Amino acid sequence: MKKYGLIFIMSLLVCVTMKAQECERYIEVTGTSEMEVVPDEIHLLIQIKEYWKEEFVPNSKPEDYKTKVLLEWIEKDLRRVLSRAGISDEAIRVQEIGDYWRQKGKEFLIGKQLDIRFTDFEKINAVIKKIDTKGIESMRIGELKHKDLPNYRKQGKIEALKAAREKASYLVEAMGQKLGEVIRIVEPASSYVSPYSLYQAQSNVSMGTAATEQYRVIKLRYEMTARFAIE
Repeated sequence: MKKYGLIFIMSLLVCVTMKAQECERYIEVTGTSEMEVVPDEIHLLIQIKEYWKEEFVPNSKPEDYKTKVLLEWIEKDLRRVLSRAGISDEAIRVQEIGDYWRQKGKEFLIGKQLDIRFTDFEKINAVIKKIDTKGIESMRIGELKHKDLPNYRKQGKIEALKAAREKASYLVEAMGQKLGEVIRIVEPASSYVSPYSLYQAQSNVSMGTAATEQYRVIKLRYEMTARFAIE
C-alpha cells in the first residue's frame, strides 16, 4: 500500500506541474523608441594657444620664429568677437590652462580651453566666421542640453513600451492567439546616446557651418522589455 500511495502522490505532483506550465503561456518582447531633441543650450569648446607670427610668413622655418603672440592678446580678441555676438562673460568658462610640450630651443607656448555657452547654432556660425583662427588650436561642439530633457526621456520610455505591446500583439495574432495582460516590465540599461561622446575635435580650418550641421540635435534611444500573457 505504501508503494502505491507513493506512486499516486508522485503522479499527482507531475500532473499539477504540467498544468501550471500550461498556464504560464506568455510572450516576451523588447520595444524601442528614438527621438531627436533640438537643444536649447550648446557648448562650444575652443582651445586657444600662443603662436609665433613668423609661422604665417611664407617659406619661414622654425629657427626663424621669434615674435610670440601672447595668450592674453588672443583671448582678448576672442572675447571681443563673442561680446559683439551677444555672448556675456558669464557664458564663458575656463576649463583648463597650460601646456605639456616645448619646442627645442623655444619658450613654452601657453594654451587655454574655453567652454562657451550658446543658445542656438546660428550664433556659433557667426562667431566662427569672425574670429582670427591664427590663435585657435581647435574647436569642437561639447555638451548639448535641453531644460525639458527629463520629460523627453519619460516620453521615450513610454513609446518604447507601447512599441513592445504592439509587437507582441501582432506576433501572437499571427499564431491565431490573443494577447493577454502584462505580466512584467523590465527596463534594460539605458541606451541613451550621449550627444557629445560622438564628437571629435575640429581643426581651425575644417570647423564651420557644415561641421556643426550634424550636431544640431540630441539623439535619444530607449528600450523596454515586457512579458505578456497569451490567452
